[in-house]
Amino acid sequence: MSPTKRRVTAADVARSIGLSRATVGFVLNNTPGQTIPEKTRQRVLAEAERLGYRPNRAAQALRRGTSSNLILMIMPDWPVETMMGEFLDEVSLQLDRAGYSLVTSIRRPGDNVRPLWESLSPDVVIGLAEFGPDELESLRASGVSQILTTGLSDSEAATAGAREQVRYLHSRGHRRLAYAAPSDDRLADLVAARVAAAQDEAGKLGLDPLDVGPLAPGGGSTERRVRQWRDDGITAIVAYNDLVAATVVGAAMRAGIGVPAPLAVVGHDDTRLAEAFVPSLSSVRMAASALAGQIADLALHAAGHLDMAPDLVTPEFGVVRRESA
Repeated sequence: MSPTKRRVTAADVARSIGLSRATVGFVLNNTPGQTIPEKTRQRVLAEAERLGYRPNRAAQALRRGTSSNLILMIMPDWPVETMMGEFLDEVSLQLDRAGYSLVTSIRRPGDNVRPLWESLSPDVVIGLAEFGPDELESLRASGVSQILTTGLSDSEAATAGAREQVRYLHSRGHRRLAYAAPSDDRLADLVAARVAAAQDEAGKLGLDPLDVGPLAPGGGSTERRVRQWRDDGITAIVAYNDLVAATVVGAAMRAGIGVPAPLAVVGHDDTRLAEAFVPSLSSVRMAASALAGQIADLALHAAGHLDMAPDLVTPEFGVVRRESA
């Protein structure tokens, strides 16, 4: 039987055989003290098996007053790079201190796998991006009562670093900037948000709009793009992340263009690559632990572990200065 996205509920069973939800619920939950005829009980059980009904363990746990002590985090289909890994480690650590386990699941377009919240009994499901109507229906049908979204994918925390990159390069005397973006389609929305933030910051500083170019590691297209930027008078590159920054620097060196002069480059995330690369990469670093603490507290409040919900504030960003800028 091929997997389906929507869980079969007791209401589906009741609708299929023309009985009340209450009657079907009494049978499927084996509720004591009810006088359900044996013939009706067998009819309900047979139809439930035919439709593929599975007991809702989350709802059962709620009725029993028990807790799974699981927090399920649903993540967009982003590459799990160093910054995201550090963020998840810190969230997990803070939840662990409170007696909860963090489980993560990546949401992929066209995913045919049954959602993890239908298999687990999480106390809280928290999304880094907004849930769609079908997902919310599935969550509620699975008995998940605490559903949270952080809006992290389109929040100021996702774009503040791009503003910091532009401000830093402006402070170093650069007036003609370009934005180097990855060519990974999974990151299209996040790239667009960061580009928009960088363009807005450039406008506030009186700079010309940034030329935006998608880059891929390897091949000659990146080298041609970097040469064109220099021919157009670009003196500094805002890179989406450290890998893109390294790609730009490598292309510049192969093209005989010096870094940081005449071309400065600033990365994002301050990964280990930034320090190890030659020349070392200037990069924006976010206080990931502060954001992780806020997200963990948000989940713990929803689980009833904390009395007060935290205020989500944008963590601090700063440029770690190295050789590339």
